[in-house]
Amino acid sequence: MTITLNVKEASAMNAYVAYPKGDGLRPAIMIFQEAFGVNHHIRGFADRLANEGYIAIAPEIFHRTAPPGFEVGYTDFSKVMEHYQAITTEGLINDIQATYDWLLTQKNVEKAKIGCIGFCLGGKVAFLANSAVPLAASVAFYGGGMHTLTDRADKLSAPQLLFWGGKDQHIKQEHILAVTDALKAAGKGFINVEISYADHAFFNDARASYHQQAAKEAWAMVKQFYRNKFGLD
Repeated sequence: MTITLNVKEASAMNAYVAYPKGDGLRPAIMIFQEAFGVNHHIRGFADRLANEGYIAIAPEIFHRTAPPGFEVGYTDFSKVMEHYQAITTEGLINDIQATYDWLLTQKNVEKAKIGCIGFCLGGKVAFLANSAVPLAASVAFYGGGMHTLTDRADKLSAPQLLFWGGKDQHIKQEHILAVTDALKAAGKGFINVEISYADHAFFNDARASYHQQAAKEAWAMVKQFYRNKFGLD
């Protein structure tokens, strides 16, 4: 289902929400999109998390410049650029806060067990979210531009799981090193995973760079990471 959230100093923001079956308190996970919108892949991933027992919410972070429901094909990056270039750290923090605040109002959300995950652009947002609101776990897949947020490493509230593709030509090794060095310097808990045989966007089965084995291996680690950090085992 799609809901609408009020965001500080901005237009209303749509978000896709997926619920698990059954009643009772559940952990929740915020999902942050790739540059191509809250599309079938992101919505499908939210549904997958719901099947694992999580309440999942994916906000449309281009809401300031793009219409509700905005999404484009994976080969149409030129149509994304104006929206991608318009986002700001302050605006993203407001989006994160609005999404997090909505979860806090939900009676079936276990408030101490909220986490996040993001892909590509969303990987950077997941790192930012970990520094902006109190989380129990954060996962970032190939988060381009994350190195520009290293000054926020000391603000991270939760352990951070990082995934990178060893064949990724979009993200420089020195940028990855800048992130891990900042986390070490800040004394923050993190797991850094480079899958040497995977490329950028290896987790997305709708893209040419999808790598089935790497995606399955990463998914297994993501599931256990959440179970550990949420105290579900």
